[in-house]
Amino acid sequence: MYYFIVNLQARNGQCQRVWRTIEDELKALLVPYKVFFTEYSGHAIELSTSIIHEANGDSIIIVVVGGDGTLHEVVNGAVHHSNISIGFIPGGSGNDFSRGFQIPKNPKDALALILEGRFPIDVDTGKICTGKVQSYFINNMGVGFDATICEEVNHSKLKAKLNRLSLGSLVYAIVLIKLLFTYKSSDMRVNIDGLEQSFENVWFITIANQIYFGGGMRISPEASVTDGLLDLTVVQNLSRWKLLFVFITVFWGGHTHFREVKTYTGKSISIYADEKVLVHADGEVIGKAPVKVQVCENSLRVLAG
Repeated sequence: MYYFIVNLQARNGQCQRVWRTIEDELKALLVPYKVFFTEYSGHAIELSTSIIHEANGDSIIIVVVGGDGTLHEVVNGAVHHSNISIGFIPGGSGNDFSRGFQIPKNPKDALALILEGRFPIDVDTGKICTGKVQSYFINNMGVGFDATICEEVNHSKLKAKLNRLSLGSLVYAIVLIKLLFTYKSSDMRVNIDGLEQSFENVWFITIANQIYFGGGMRISPEASVTDGLLDLTVVQNLSRWKLLFVFITVFWGGHTHFREVKTYTGKSISIYADEKVLVHADGEVIGKAPVKVQVCENSLRVLAG
C-alpha cells in the first residue's frame, strides 16, 4: 500500500495535472494506494502523523506530490520513524529536493522510481530550535537575507503569474533583486561545535544538508545528506551590486571563491544576530534568530534517484 499526500495548490494549482497523471498511472498499473489532500498550511504534518500512527510500526511508503514546502511538512511528521520511507513527485516551483536527490521531473518517471522497489537510503536531517519552536529540515535553512526573500516569495503574486508560464523558479531571483536595495545586513555570532566566531555586516547565513536552494542554486557544492555534517555558508561585507554578482555565481557554485564568502562544516551550530532577523527552513519562514541547529544522522528514509 502506498500513501500519497498531495498538495493540489502547489505551483499555483498546476500540481492538479501532475496528480491526474499519477492517478491514471496507478490505476493502469493496478497499484493499491490511499490518497490524502492538504487543505491548509501544516496539514501535511497532521496527515503524515496520522498515517504513521495507523501503520502501527509496519513499513510503509509515503509519497509527497507537491513542492518543497509540502515535503518539509511531511519530513517533520516522519523524521525518526525508521519504518517510514519518503517518496517524492515534484509538483512545485523550486523543487530543490528533487534536484539534490536525483528524482526525475517527469511525474511518470518519478513514480516509476518509487514503484521499482529499490531499497531506500537513510539520510541526515537538521533540527532547528528558535524560541519555543522546534522543526526539521531536509534541504537547508537560513538566517537573514535569504529568509527575507523566502518570506517575500511565499506571499508574492508574481509567483502565481510566473507559475502559469512555467517560470516559477525565476521568482526567487526577481524578489532577490527587489530586496537588494532595501535589506540591511547585521552583525552575527556563530558557534560551530563549540568554536565561536563573529562576523560583521552579514547578508545571510545558510546551513545546508544538500547542495541546492532557491530553485537550483548550488549553495553548498560539497554538501552530502549522508556525511553526518551540515555545511555552513556565511556571506558578509559585500556591496549590494557585488552581492548580486555573487548570487549569479551561486548557480554553478562559483561563490565559494569570493573572500567575502566563508564556508564551514559542523554538527552543532548556533547563530546569534544583533537584529531579530528572519529564519527559514526549506523555504518556509519559522521564526527569528537566535537559532540552534543540530544534524540528526540517518534520521529519515528516502527513495532517491
